[in-house]
Amino acid sequence: MISVVILGAGNVGTHIFKGFSKTDEVSVIQWYNRSLSTIQSYKGLVDITDNLNALKEADVYIIAVSDDIIADLSSKLSFENRLVVHTSGSASVYDLDMKHKRGVLYPLQSFSKDAEMDFTNVPICIETIDKKSYPLLKKLAASLGSPTKRINSDQRRVLHLAAVFVNNFTNQLYRIGHEITESEGAEFDLLKPLITETANKIQDMSPFKAQTGPAKRNDKKTIKKHLKQLDNEHHKAVYELLTNSIKRTHGRKKL
Repeated sequence: MISVVILGAGNVGTHIFKGFSKTDEVSVIQWYNRSLSTIQSYKGLVDITDNLNALKEADVYIIAVSDDIIADLSSKLSFENRLVVHTSGSASVYDLDMKHKRGVLYPLQSFSKDAEMDFTNVPICIETIDKKSYPLLKKLAASLGSPTKRINSDQRRVLHLAAVFVNNFTNQLYRIGHEITESEGAEFDLLKPLITETANKIQDMSPFKAQTGPAKRNDKKTIKKHLKQLDNEHHKAVYELLTNSIKRTHGRKKL
């Protein structure tokens, strides 16, 4: 059995703890967070602590905190030559203190603390400096039922950047769509089958081939009508920006 200590209790740390709690191959022997009250409700399930000097010896230490404190936290760990990994998509593996065996266990998914997570749908990207550490991290990720992929730092960084476009930016477009429908009392729920169909479509074809809409077909009349409908200048700017992006991609002239 692989023994694990989790450091951090944000969205990722919480879901990782819940995921490992469901497997017999991994034992989370301790959970650290600088605010003990955040994990107090888990006291009966795992040893909790807010003291870095009281960390137990484990096979793997998983740092699941904000990118800007990874380096500081890893430098404060008093032990040496143990496997310490972080879960960030953009932070360097070299942000971890060089006194440790270093790696990255990056779950490529959007995490919300209150939403259930099925790790069989969460690819975990693995990076290690020491090649001998890779099999252990692969076994750790596989225990969650996750597909695994060995990648390098450059690949992980571009995946994280692309994830911002396909997830964070797309969700903001959902929010704008919600605001537009609300403005006339239309039901946003009527758009959900369209959202699902669009997501399903790119499982079998490239986003380039899946593109539809007035910008793709250079329907100037519809585009002009849409821009006239938009009273919110921010929404109008987003519409123009994305319309021009689609036109550029598909060989049309910009607005």
